[in-house]
This record gives sequence, C-alpha cells and structure tokens, in this order.
Amino acid sequence: MEFSTQYVAPEKIKTAALAVGVFADATLTPAAQAIDQASKGSLKAVLAAEFKAAAGATLTLRDLPGVAAQRVVLVGLGKADELTARRYATVLSSAASALAAFGNKEAASALVEVEVAGTSLRQRARQLALATTGAAYRYDATFGKPDADTANAFAKLSVATTRADSREVQAGLREGSAIGNGTNLARNLGNLPANICTPTYLAETARKLGAQHKFKVEILERKQLEALKMDSFLSVAKGSDEPPRFIIMQYQGGKPAGRGAKAAAAAAPIVLVGKGVTFDSGGISIKPAATMDEMKYDMCGAASVIGTLQAVAELQLPINVVGLIPACENMPSGRANKPGDVVTSMSGQTIEVLNTDAEGRLLLCDALTYAERFKPAAVIDIATLTGACVVALGHVNTGLFTQDDELAGKLLDASKQAVDPTWRMPLEDEYQPQLKSNFADIANIGGPPAGSVTAACFLARFTKQYRWAHLDIAGTAWKNGKDKGATGRPVPLLVQYLIDQ
Repeated sequence: MEFSTQYVAPEKIKTAALAVGVFADATLTPAAQAIDQASKGSLKAVLAAEFKAAAGATLTLRDLPGVAAQRVVLVGLGKADELTARRYATVLSSAASALAAFGNKEAASALVEVEVAGTSLRQRARQLALATTGAAYRYDATFGKPDADTANAFAKLSVATTRADSREVQAGLREGSAIGNGTNLARNLGNLPANICTPTYLAETARKLGAQHKFKVEILERKQLEALKMDSFLSVAKGSDEPPRFIIMQYQGGKPAGRGAKAAAAAAPIVLVGKGVTFDSGGISIKPAATMDEMKYDMCGAASVIGTLQAVAELQLPINVVGLIPACENMPSGRANKPGDVVTSMSGQTIEVLNTDAEGRLLLCDALTYAERFKPAAVIDIATLTGACVVALGHVNTGLFTQDDELAGKLLDASKQAVDPTWRMPLEDEYQPQLKSNFADIANIGGPPAGSVTAACFLARFTKQYRWAHLDIAGTAWKNGKDKGATGRPVPLLVQYLIDQ
C-alpha cells in the first residue's frame, strides 16, 4: 500500500471513494459535515431515513451533487462515548474493507480526524494504515489462476488532514504501513501449504529479507545443531525427511554510546524466539484427522518473528533485535520420538517425552538456551504452543506468561496501543511439580490441569539467565471457518513494544 496526505477540503477530494465518519446520534464529523453542506443535506437525509451508524456499519452514496468523490462511504462510529481504541480499530477495518471492495486502485479517508479517548493523532494514523494494509491483503500464491484483478488491486490511500497535523499523520502512516507489511508477510508465510513453506523455505525467506535490508542472517543445519548439542530440537526433527534449520537473524540498529558496562547494557538486544514447526502431525501421538490441515499454521510464531524483523528494518528502528527460529516438521516415522523416550537439551537438562505432540517446547527450550549468548536485554518467545490456551482465552486474547512484572506491563501497554489484545496468565512455581518425571529431570507435559501454564513452566526452566516472557498464540495466530487464514498476530504487538523501547 502507498499512503499520502492531502489538505484539500473533503468535498473537493477527487477519488474513487472517500470514507467519512458519522455517529449513531446522527452527529457528523467535520469531514462528513463538509460533504453534507456541499451536497445540500444528502447525508442528514440518509441518516434520518435508513443509516443507523452502528460501529463498523457502512453505506455507500454515489454521485453526490457538489462532491468530487465518485462515492462517499459513510462509516458508522456508534455512540461517541462508547468509541474505544478497540472499537475504532474495528471501524477502520470495516471502512478499509469497503474501500477495497470497489475494485479501484485508489481511495481516500477522513477517519483520522475522529477523536478517540486515550489515543493520539499519530496512533490513529498508524491504526488506519495497518487496517488498510490488512484489507488490501490477498492470498493467491497457490491458485492456478488468481481471481483477483491484480492490475486494479487497491494500492493507494490518500488521508485527509490539515497542514498543521500532516507531520504527525505521516509519521503514523509510515509506522502503520511497516507494521502492516510485516503482518502481511507473516500471514502469507502462515497461509502457504506445508509442502511449500518448509524449514528450508523459511530459512530462505529470512535470508532474502536480510539481504534486502542489510542485516545478518545465519542458517544452522543438522551437523551444526549436533555440535551445539541441541538434541531436544533434533529429536523432533528426526521424524521427518525435511531437514531442520535454525535461523538466526541479527538486526543492528542501535549504536552503543560510549564504553563500559552501561553502554553494553544499552546495546543489549531484544531476542525474539519463534516456534517454527512447519507441519505438526503430532508425531507418534498423532492428531485426529479433522482440521489437521490447520497444523501448517504451527509455524506462525516463526512467521511473526520474520514479519516483525521486516517491520523493524523498514522503520530503521534504533534498537538491536535478534530473531531465533528453530524450524522443522513433527512427523511419525520409524525415527520419530516415542512416548517415554528421554532426550537431552542443549542446557544439559534431560526431558522425558510423554507426548510427542507437545513438541514445540522441545524446540523452544534449545533456542532459549542458545539465546543466552547474546546477553539479551529481554527474550520473548512466540508460539502456537497449547490448545489449552485456546480453551482458556478463545480466539481474542494472546496468552502472556512471565514472572517479570515490568516486562509484562510493557507488553500489555504495547498490546493496548497496537490493539492486539493480550491477557496475562499465571506462572507460579506451584505448578512446576506437575512436570515431575521419574526418569528424567523434567517431563514435557504436566497433565490436563492448566496445560498452557505448565507448558510455560517448562520453558521457564530454560530462561534463568535473562528477563523472559512467553506469548501463546494458539488461539490468535489464525482463523478457521469461512474466514480461514493466518492473522499475522502478534506482529503489531511486537513492533509496538520495540518502538516503545
């Protein structure tokens, strides 16, 4: 998407479609009022007759007299005192979808003028760009003949603002566009089938991204992983014919100021660790056939790390970020892990594999141990880790687990700003005994009670050397049903957190 600003009066904006906001009590926003006056009361007449302006509802008016836009899209804002940041994001998504549906390359929006409690103009512009970029996304990678007319795809949005506000709006649009591009990259990687998006494909995607944005990418293969003694990770990979890859992405945007311990601490990177199981059959503890096709989404944690690095590089943030992705398939074979097997992690801790379908933590524990070498300011892992998190939180909130209150606060603040909902879950040590094993240092499952919590407790045993948080995105990384597809979450949350730092 290409974004621009213009200072022309709303009724004089020449465009295929212009979105303006109206409230449920028939109150017009300034842009809508200008359109109404130019068209001699057309908007008020429609509001009185048929349009109730519920939040997210849209109505298209064509060829209004005195208005340069071919179409005016009325966008319902609901009641003014109920317009929260989350509801505003829904409104923007509805408006963007309506503008994209016309089949025109360009459109315009006057929705940044709508004041929302707790938000700045820059944040609203950022959210507008993110919503528009998301609405313009189309998956067509594996269609024989794409049904979308790519020549006329929605590609340009002009944002109506004032000259005085233009700098703030442009900054927000730039940020939102970068976050949207990263989110769409994560969506595309998630939506690709597992026979295309293999560990090797993920590695090559990361390598190309590094070459494009000039940051370092290193790919470790099986022999190198064996030398590192990542036997927990490799125990999952050995069941598949697809070779494993460990992807290391190093973005160096922060420059140390001065010398000494203080300068070194300021330059310490934030490490993002993404689970990259490109297909999860469950292994010997095989999953039911129904919806197993959705297990191509088990690499959405990895996809979110790659998408976040793209956004960070596009924004040229002055911060150091490392992305670590252990990537493999989890398949049943004569070489696969068996329930009851004991494997040794890179940290030296032994693990009894009671369920081969709890494989994500077997990858992540070695990646979390590897993260120590970067002396990180903080480590955040992102994983479609547990069905139990879906039971606990459904498909609205990502689960956040950490014992670090300050880090939790920063991530929760970022989630609110990004409108990428997240809920903090418990992580008390009292859950740890559920992971006791009679045959190893730790079991890879803790039984049915609090399954998402005990999974996080497992990971916590490998994170003693740094500040750490875990994001369980099993319920938010993709949608099923008629809207089936990857969401790209939590790229908006992660990028906002990095911007805040």
